[in-house]
Amino acid sequence: MNTPDPRNRDIIVHVNGKLVPRADARVSVFDSSVQGGDAVWEGLRVYKGRIAALDGHLQRLQNSAKALAFANVPSSDEVRAAIFATLQANGMRDETHIRLTLTRGEKVTSGMNPRFNQSGCCLIVLAEWKPPVYSDDGIRVITASTRRNSPLTLDSKIHHNNLLNNILASIEANVAGVDSAIMLDIDGFVAETNDTNLFVVRDGKVFTPYADACLPGLTRGMILQICAEQEIPAAECRLSLTELYCADEVFTSGTMGELTPVLEADGRTIGNGKIGPRTERLQDLHRKFAYANGTPLPF
Repeated sequence: MNTPDPRNRDIIVHVNGKLVPRADARVSVFDSSVQGGDAVWEGLRVYKGRIAALDGHLQRLQNSAKALAFANVPSSDEVRAAIFATLQANGMRDETHIRLTLTRGEKVTSGMNPRFNQSGCCLIVLAEWKPPVYSDDGIRVITASTRRNSPLTLDSKIHHNNLLNNILASIEANVAGVDSAIMLDIDGFVAETNDTNLFVVRDGKVFTPYADACLPGLTRGMILQICAEQEIPAAECRLSLTELYCADEVFTSGTMGELTPVLEADGRTIGNGKIGPRTERLQDLHRKFAYANGTPLPF
C-alpha cells in the first residue's frame, strides 16, 4: 500500500464504538453513507497536543445531524471521548488531521427513506498523519462552471457528505492543471473554493463572502476573530470575480489547508504574484491562535 505518509499504513480507526486496524475499518453496505451519502462530517487538526476549535466542530456536527433529523445521535462528550481514544491509540499529538464522520446508520433494507434506519448513527473517527494540503508558497486556481449550493437547493450550513458539486469543481481544476477551483453562487458572486473559504485583501482591508452559498468555516471564523482582536479591518460582503482578480492579495482558509495565498486566478496574477504581507501576518497569527486556544489532549 502506497500512502502519502508511511505511518498511516497501520493506523487504528474508530468505527461505531470499536478501535480497529485500518484494514478492518469498514461500514455495512446498508449504511446510509453508502446508500445515499447520508452523513455529516468535520475536519479537525491537532497542533502540539491540542485540537483546534474542537468545541466548535462538535457543535457544528450536532447542528448538522439535527438539521438532517438523525436519530440516536451520540453526545458531544461521547464523540470527544472517541476522538481522544483514537489519537491515543495511534500516539498522535501533532501534525495530525482527523476526518470525523457521522452517518445516519445502517438500514434494514436498501433505499433512501430514513424510516429504514432503525439502529442509530454510526460514528467514524479517522486520524492520519497529514500536513496541510496546500503549500504556504501559494496556489493557482480557476473558476469552475459548477455552482455552489444555495439554501434553495441544499443549505451549505449543513456540513453534509453530499459533495458531488465540489468534486466536479475539483475535476475541473485537475483538468486545468491548477490546484483548486473557485465556485460561484447562483448569482455569479464568489462563494468559496471546492474545499476552502476565500478571503480578498484590498488596501489592507480583509473581505470574505457572506456564508450564504458557502460553509461558515471554523478557520474562517478564527480569521475574522483574529482580525477583530488585532484591529485589522475585516468584513463579509458580496465579491465578484473582478474584485478578486484586482485584489492586492487573495488567500484561502480551511482546516485541511490552513491559510494559503492564491497567486493566480483564471490566468490573472494576483497582486505581485507572491504571498502578500497581510496574508503572511495572518498565517502567523492563525497558527499562534490555534496552538494557544486548542483543546488539550488528556494523554
